[in-house]
Amino acid sequence: MAFDPSRDYPLGTRRPDLVSTPGGVALADVTLEGLREGAFGPDEIRATPGTLRMQAEVAGAAGRTQLAESLERAAELAAVPDDLLLEIYTALRPRRATAAELEEWATRLDGFDAVKTAAFVREAAVAYGERGLLADG
Repeated sequence: MAFDPSRDYPLGTRRPDLVSTPGGVALADVTLEGLREGAFGPDEIRATPGTLRMQAEVAGAAGRTQLAESLERAAELAAVPDDLLLEIYTALRPRRATAAELEEWATRLDGFDAVKTAAFVREAAVAYGERGLLADG
């Protein structure tokens, strides 16, 4: 049966067959007992890009476009290492980065095929420039 974003929410209840961990563990098998027994590791308890994209479709079907866009960016960022995400987050704080540094971050995100998030960083650089929130450089 095909995924229907207007009917299949919540995914975990209505379509658990579509939800799995990054390593392919089925949602039904993700239990505290399984974790304790070592059936999977803590890295398996995170959303996959596919699940996040389906959640974005659900949000879009419900007319929640901003949430859908955020979930699409989250799907892109699932492939970006956590330490790199923290560095980008820090750079996006006011007066932490120059326009050139933010462009470098956007280019790095492009390298992870996170094009929507890279565009977001570029938009932030423009907005920060207009508001005087870029670092002196």
